[in-house]
Amino acid sequence: MNILAKFKETAVSVLPVMAIVLFLGFTIVPLDKFLLARFLVGGLLLIIGLTIFLLGVDLGIQPMGERCGAELTKKRSLSLLLFVAFIIGFIVTAAEPDIQVFGGQVRGIFPFVNKLIITFVIAAGVAFFIMLGLLRTVLNISLKWTFFISYSVLFALAIFAPQSFFGIAFDSGGATTGPMTVPFIMALGLGVSSVRDDNDNSFGLTGVCSIGPIMAVLIYAIIMKAGGAFSGIAQSASENAASATKTSVALNAAEASGFFSNIFSPFGMIAGHVFREALISIVPLFALFVAFQIFLLKMTKRQVVRIIIGFAYAFFGLTIFLIGVNGGFSQAGAALGQKLGEMAGTRGGAWYALLIGTGLLLGAIIVCAEPAVWVLSEQVEQVSGGTIKRKVLLVFLSVGTAIAIGLSMWRAVAGFNLKILLIPGYFIAMALMLFCPSLFSGIAFDSGGVASGPLTSTFVLSFTLGAASGNDSYNSFGVIALVAMMPLLAIQIMGIIFKIKKNKTSKESADAL
Repeated sequence: MNILAKFKETAVSVLPVMAIVLFLGFTIVPLDKFLLARFLVGGLLLIIGLTIFLLGVDLGIQPMGERCGAELTKKRSLSLLLFVAFIIGFIVTAAEPDIQVFGGQVRGIFPFVNKLIITFVIAAGVAFFIMLGLLRTVLNISLKWTFFISYSVLFALAIFAPQSFFGIAFDSGGATTGPMTVPFIMALGLGVSSVRDDNDNSFGLTGVCSIGPIMAVLIYAIIMKAGGAFSGIAQSASENAASATKTSVALNAAEASGFFSNIFSPFGMIAGHVFREALISIVPLFALFVAFQIFLLKMTKRQVVRIIIGFAYAFFGLTIFLIGVNGGFSQAGAALGQKLGEMAGTRGGAWYALLIGTGLLLGAIIVCAEPAVWVLSEQVEQVSGGTIKRKVLLVFLSVGTAIAIGLSMWRAVAGFNLKILLIPGYFIAMALMLFCPSLFSGIAFDSGGVASGPLTSTFVLSFTLGAASGNDSYNSFGVIALVAMMPLLAIQIMGIIFKIKKNKTSKESADAL
């Protein structure tokens, strides 16, 4: 891989986001100059970290996942494949830093929720559905029917779940798709399908896995509701969320003001914490690699060294990436969203349009900087033999994410039930599967998982929370769910267009003969 070319590609993805924020921060929505300076430093670290991380994925994580999937399938032991898949899913999910943070956020809203229990609930949901996804691939069960039945059960459960947990459940699906686990899960699915020589089943495993935590959290909420845990707390949960968000924004502003004398000190303060988070993310995967190498893969010394180097690159790249995102990038997003939300709330009119328009622009651009999105787009181009262009996929994914963020901005300041968007959206996604090629349906559901990565979950979520801070911040919950849903529509529409063009070309060729 040409690291300079990769650096250029990542820079082209991130720099437009930085340009939008800096332009607004210096002109229409003035932000503190030191905050903008930290944003600039964070953006540069993000570009460097993402470049190194993607190099590590190509060298280590992706080859390991593909080899593991292929070798497990060659053993022709379905029980072994499913057992290992469950263990992989549980371990890597439970160790995902985003899940730890998510569990803490849920407990902050609902004090009766045990952080460890909900972490294990989410991990078990992912583990069960990664096992189900690989079983589907091996038995050649229709991907479309798998999604249709799973989402039908999911929305049936949602009827009985507490209203206040609906957004949390769907956001948990996005929280599980971390930058370390998604490339491995996608590569595992590619490895299994490669043995069967079935490209149509190469994608979809990440999409299937994303259903697991949503369903598991809904079941957990129903059980808690039956035990009376939600009695008299549903209303206060919304109030606590609003209060916590306002307090968080205020504390961030006060905290930042103490560090303005030294722009770089916030990055140094979080470096140790981020280092530990990245280490916790990579150690379980590396431990699995060691176990697989001893008992299954038996790779040559040169291959082992190459994968170890890849893991090292991925670890340091992820560390730098997260330091940049959490040290300067997300704070600027929160401040920008808060100011735009306040102006829209007090002045309305053009400020509403500016808030939603900014959300649309940021959504269109920021998804292209997600680590897992790069991995997915490259795999799609590779598996399709170049017939599905990476740039075209990114365009449709950007449009879908832009609409999702725009809707989130509207909901943050206007306030309406999340189900009004999610239920019709998923219904349309299920209907599109009737006309869309299976390969594109798999890519679409995988895209929904990878679009809601660490950059979206930090910068965009901070921007949305900031926009809702002057209102009821309960309306900011579900932004990750919307980001995960819209690519299901956009990519399947792309697949239908691709199918129509292909049929038209085939017909023209036949007529010419």
